[in-house]
Amino acid sequence: MAVPAAASVRDADRYRPPRVTGLVDLLDRQVRDRPYARALVVTGERVQLSYRALASLADEVAARLGGAGLGRGDAVGLICANTAEFVVALLGAARAGLVSAPLDPALPASQLSSRLTALGARAVLLDASASGRDVMLPVPAWSLRVDVSGAGAGAGAGAAVLELEPGVCDSAQVQGAALELSERDALVLFTAGTTDRAKMVPLTHANVAASLRTICATYELGPEDATVAVMPFFHGHGLFAALLSSLASGGCVLLPERGRFSAGTFWDDMRAVDATWFTAVPAIHEILLERSEREYPGPQAPPLKFVRSCSAPLNTATQRALERTFGAPLLSAYGMTESSHQATSEPLPQRGALRQGSVGRPTGVAVRVVDRGGRSCPAGVEGEVWVQGPTVARGYLADGDESARTFVDGWLRTGDLGALDEDGYLSLTGRIKNLINRGGEKISPEHVEDILAGCPGVAEAAVFAVPDAVYGQRVGAAVVVREPDGAGREEILRYCRDHLAAFEVPDRLDLVAALPYTAKGGLDRKAVQARYAS
Repeated sequence: MAVPAAASVRDADRYRPPRVTGLVDLLDRQVRDRPYARALVVTGERVQLSYRALASLADEVAARLGGAGLGRGDAVGLICANTAEFVVALLGAARAGLVSAPLDPALPASQLSSRLTALGARAVLLDASASGRDVMLPVPAWSLRVDVSGAGAGAGAGAAVLELEPGVCDSAQVQGAALELSERDALVLFTAGTTDRAKMVPLTHANVAASLRTICATYELGPEDATVAVMPFFHGHGLFAALLSSLASGGCVLLPERGRFSAGTFWDDMRAVDATWFTAVPAIHEILLERSEREYPGPQAPPLKFVRSCSAPLNTATQRALERTFGAPLLSAYGMTESSHQATSEPLPQRGALRQGSVGRPTGVAVRVVDRGGRSCPAGVEGEVWVQGPTVARGYLADGDESARTFVDGWLRTGDLGALDEDGYLSLTGRIKNLINRGGEKISPEHVEDILAGCPGVAEAAVFAVPDAVYGQRVGAAVVVREPDGAGREEILRYCRDHLAAFEVPDRLDLVAALPYTAKGGLDRKAVQARYAS
C-alpha cells in the first residue's frame, strides 16, 4: 500500500510554506520583509540577533571562506555545539558555495579525523568548545567566534571573527567522497550507527528546501513561533526540525547557554523566548516529565501549540502524561537522515485526528509498506517501510554497494517495520535488524519495550537478544524503575505475562540504574547488547 505525497497536507490554501530553494536564500525573505525581527537568542545573557544581523554575519564568513582558496562544491567540516558560531558557519559556507558536514564535537579525535578524511574535507570550522580541545586533525582547523557584545535588543548587531591558518587541504589530495560533491549539494550528514563506519549522506539544496517546506507546512510555522534548540544540530532532527525550519518560516530559536540542552534551565529558556513549541527525542521527554512536578512552571509556562517527538519510539503512556502535564498535543513524527529528516508526522489537531501508536501521515513524500518480495502490503499488514520523494538523498557517498541495497528504483528502503492503515497513517513496529529470533518466533524488541514502559513504576526499558544453545536467542530486558515507587522484578514479569505472548516475555530481566543513549538521544542498542547480553 502506497500513500502519495498529496495526501500529507489538507486545506493547503490556508497556509503557505516558505519559498526557499536551499540554504543560500534561507534568510532572504525575512531580511527583506522583517530585517529587525529576532532570529536567534544566544549566550547565557540571551542576546537577540536579528535576521539582518545574522545574514550580515553569514556574508562576512562567506567572503572570508571564498578568499581562503576554497572552491565551490568543496566540503568543510563543522565541529560546533548549538551555538551562534554553528549557524553563522553553516549559512556562511552555503553562501560561499561550499558543502557543510556537521560533526559531533564529542567524538574522539580518531573518529573526527577518519570522518574528515573519508569526506575529503578541505578545512574544518570550530567554535570555542571544539577549538579548546587539543586535537590534531588532518585538515586546517579554523576557529570561528561570533561576538554579540554589541548586539542590541532591537537591531541585533554582531561581528564574526574567523581565524584562518595559512592554506587549505591540497585539492589534488582530495579523494573519494568529495569528488562526488558539487555546488548543488548543501550538506553531508553522517548516519548514526557504528561510529567508525558511519555512512555519508549528501543532501542537495533542493532536498533541504523540500524538507523545510513540508516541516513548516505540517506544523504551520510562522513568524509568531519560537522554540528552544533541544536536539544537537549535527543530526537532522535538531538541524531541520528546530533550526532551519524556524529560520525559513521567520520564527526564532533560542540556543541554550554553552550550546547544550539543560533540563535545569529548559523552562526558563522557554519562557525567555515565549516558545510556542519544541521538539525532542523520547529520552528527553521522559526527563522533562520526571522533573515536571518540581520544575514545570504551570500557569507561568508559555502556552504551547504542540510538542513534537521524533527519532525514536515514544510509548503511549508517556505521550498521554506529557499532554496532560504540558496542556498541548504531542505529535509523533518519523524520519531519517536519508530523507532529509521528516517523512511522516501526526497532524495538528485542527488538520486531522491523532492516532494512538501512529507516527502520522506522509509529509511531502510517498510511503509504501512492502513484503519480502517488494510487493505492497494491504492495509494493516506489516512490512518494510519504503519512502520516495524530493527529500530523499541520491545515495551514500563513496559506498556504491550500500547505496544499491538501500536505494532501489527511486525508493529508500528504511529497514523499519511498520503498517499503513486505510487512512494512510503509519505505525512502526521495529527495526528489521533488531528482531529477536527465539526458536523461529520473530520478536520486536521495540514492542516489548513499549509494553514494559506501560508497567506502573517502570521509567524506561531496553530489550535485547540473549544467545541460547537451544532456541538460538532468548529475550532479555534491562529496566529502569521509578523511585520510590519502583516496581519489583516479579511484579514487572507478571505484567508482561498479562500483556505479551508467552514467547515475548523476557527470559531474563535486570533492574539497572540507567540505560546508554547515543549522541542523537536514541537508545544505544549496541551498548545495551554489549553490557547486558553476555
